[in-house]
Amino acid sequence: MTGANKGIGFEIARLLAERGITAVIGARDEERGRAAAERLGQPYVRLDVTDPASAQAAAKWLEEEYGALDILVNNAGITVWQDDPRPSVTGAETFRQVYETNVFGVVTVTNAMMPLLREAPAARIVNMSSELGSLALAIDPDSPFWPHNYAAYNSSKSALNMITVAYAKELWDTPIKVNAANPGYCATDLNAHTGFRTAEQGAAIAVRLATLDADGPSGAYLQDDGTVPW
Repeated sequence: MTGANKGIGFEIARLLAERGITAVIGARDEERGRAAAERLGQPYVRLDVTDPASAQAAAKWLEEEYGALDILVNNAGITVWQDDPRPSVTGAETFRQVYETNVFGVVTVTNAMMPLLREAPAARIVNMSSELGSLALAIDPDSPFWPHNYAAYNSSKSALNMITVAYAKELWDTPIKVNAANPGYCATDLNAHTGFRTAEQGAAIAVRLATLDADGPSGAYLQDDGTVPW
């Protein structure tokens, strides 16, 4: 699991561990990652999603330790806060910075882990998205998300949704399921803890998708109470 040393990622790991699942804490910051792993009594592996060599090294370690990977949760995500978030004043460099983690990082890690996921009997891939990635909600003036026009972050989650669909289609005839999870507006470092949901509440949908039965969905965009409109 990426970005698992705090926030929603930590809660996902904790809830999976409570189910008896070995939840490997993947984190870029080794000190924080090891501290989180120690708190949970789970293993740690250094994983910087923006560094392909780090992803490959993590995959090699997982192969040597476990031989397969049953669950991949792509949780690491960032945003760049701006005083003026209008798209017309948001530079391309801001998009690149956000996409490096939220989009390219998911591709980097998923591709590095794919051989291990294929070795598992029925692997699950969960990509942590956001309701802000919904095109339908974004363009609806009556939606509560209409005012939140954060072009770089929102579009990165829309891109992540399409990437989720693309992997689901590639893996359609395999036991592997790939889904996008919307945790809702949770109080985390990403939003200076202004969210009205807890990190544990946000983690619940990811845990559900990580532990889907064989008849569960793939290529879906889901939250606690059902589907999110694309």
